[in-house]
Amino acid sequence: MLQIKRTSSEDFDFQFLVKKLDAYLAFVDGDDHAYYHQFNKTDSLQYVLVAYWDGEAVGCGAIRPYDDTSMEVKRMYVQPEQRGKGFAKAVLTELENWAAELNYDFCILETGKKQSEAMQLYAKSGYKVIENYGQYKGVENSVCFKKAVSR
Repeated sequence: MLQIKRTSSEDFDFQFLVKKLDAYLAFVDGDDHAYYHQFNKTDSLQYVLVAYWDGEAVGCGAIRPYDDTSMEVKRMYVQPEQRGKGFAKAVLTELENWAAELNYDFCILETGKKQSEAMQLYAKSGYKVIENYGQYKGVENSVCFKKAVSR
């Protein structure tokens, strides 16, 4: 059974999964990885989820305040051998629920054009493509999304 734990970026299992995520992104992003990596620091994330299947940490995600109305989804990852089982969708849904509990109206996020699985997940989850925001403005390989959360 899938269990999702609310924690912070200090969580050992979250740090373990983020190392795997960073290795994956270094491969996928290639030469662009250094640019993106600077925006993915995890040392101060207060709203972190770790998903467990049969006691094994299989996925993670986080949110952080972006502005007065929006939380930014960060560090979404599911271990490759566990993909296709709905774990990413469950983590994303719980992050949206948490954002709503914290009285935010929207979740926003950025992903890379080379991350087709992520783009499909966000589109299927009701996210709409928006103009690139913040540090992603003018970055050709970035795609930004937004979704209103239900309260």
